[in-house]
Amino acid sequence: MTQGVSKVLSTEPLLESEAVWTALVKTTYKDPTGTTRTWEYAERRTRPLGSEIDGVGIVAILEKESGPEIVLQKQYRPPIDRVVIEMPAGLVDEGETAEEAAIRELKEETGYVGHILETSPIMWNDPGFCNTNLKMVHVGVDMRLPANQNPKPELEENEFIEVFHVRLADLWETCIKMDNLGYAIDARIANIAEGIEIAKKFKL
Repeated sequence: MTQGVSKVLSTEPLLESEAVWTALVKTTYKDPTGTTRTWEYAERRTRPLGSEIDGVGIVAILEKESGPEIVLQKQYRPPIDRVVIEMPAGLVDEGETAEEAAIRELKEETGYVGHILETSPIMWNDPGFCNTNLKMVHVGVDMRLPANQNPKPELEENEFIEVFHVRLADLWETCIKMDNLGYAIDARIANIAEGIEIAKKFKL
């Protein structure tokens, strides 16, 4: 599958009455000096009632004898009109835990069956711009399982995702290579890659 034909055809202001996923908000607050100020930001409209998070990012690690590999995706994103290198991710359904959402989304987007390794605290994606947040869920994928020998994604009609994987040790070099090829790099992937390089440099 190629995502080369994907492109933005037009852009226009979004009417409040048409907005399904997001809303623009103006908030009035008091800063540390006591001065009253305003701030504008976007907020999600999809957070389930009673949930403290919007979604999950999934650090899916293929457990191979040759060494761990991370599952990545290519997906066209209209807001930046580019194909993005990113990790599996998705919104949390009502009544669902972060871990349950991660296992479900991984199966749907990649076909892999995983098991939970650990879950991060709540992380805020871009708190100066929006209130959306997530938990990063680390998932192991046992490549000895028959279900993981020939994984079949279960994509929705409007999802076009290409799955690939790279050696965890090569993630930083892969990000640089994909950037040079014209792909956009999701910050979560870049942060993991950069963290690995920092750990190498300082022998942590």
